[in-house]
Amino acid sequence: MRTYEVIERIDAFCDAVPRRRARADEYGPLVLFVPTGPGWPYYARPRQGARPRISVAGIRAVRARQRELIIPESFEWIEQTAPEMAAAAAEAGLVVQTHPLMVLSAPPETPSRAPEDPELDRIWAVPAVAFGHPGTAARKAGPAERDKIAADHDGGTIEMLRERLRSGHSVLAAAFGPDGPVAAGSCQAVDGIAEITGVGVLPASRRQGLGAAVTALLARDALTRGVDTVFLSASDEAVARIYARIGFRVIGTAMIAEPAAG
Repeated sequence: MRTYEVIERIDAFCDAVPRRRARADEYGPLVLFVPTGPGWPYYARPRQGARPRISVAGIRAVRARQRELIIPESFEWIEQTAPEMAAAAAEAGLVVQTHPLMVLSAPPETPSRAPEDPELDRIWAVPAVAFGHPGTAARKAGPAERDKIAADHDGGTIEMLRERLRSGHSVLAAAFGPDGPVAAGSCQAVDGIAEITGVGVLPASRRQGLGAAVTALLARDALTRGVDTVFLSASDEAVARIYARIGFRVIGTAMIAEPAAG
């Protein structure tokens, strides 16, 4: 399959996944996914198929609606399928971030361990701690901070996650230390395409290959379930090199546009 065909399949996946838990409201060339239940909020993105050119005014209109709904002013897309959107988003006052879009090109080798349901809240807290302490400078955050976040989890979100795991819509993988989960990530599949997301490692447990191991486990599991395209978005080029060592290659650029922090 040619690279652009793979990108088009991934783009269709990114449009299909939110429709399981969100209402799709169209605003000209854009579609806004509005949550209809508990769980994490989704984004706005370019509409599938033929569409008008994305404009600054169109992005501002969607941002205004997001503020009305009190949901994040977030836009996600693939640069190769909507090359005009980055400039429009920046002119509309958003900070545009680029991330290597990668697809699995060789099956990874990895051992496995299935997370136990009673640990679900702590496993789900690991990425929250990890993303709150990016890079390698912060090395102290560990099990105590993970457990504090787990104790504050919304019950509806955890039950929603349990249902997604039971139904097979999502798969969760984790690596464990003496005090519980220290690395975790998830995967969701639609129509033969799977995305690996939320891979994070507690800062105190980094530089041990745990993130790569969790990613490889999720990719291997997706392949055994009949998925033929496994993809992810790396946070930066350095992380992309880690994923490349377990069989992923860069095929495009994943884009995120959000207001400046603070």
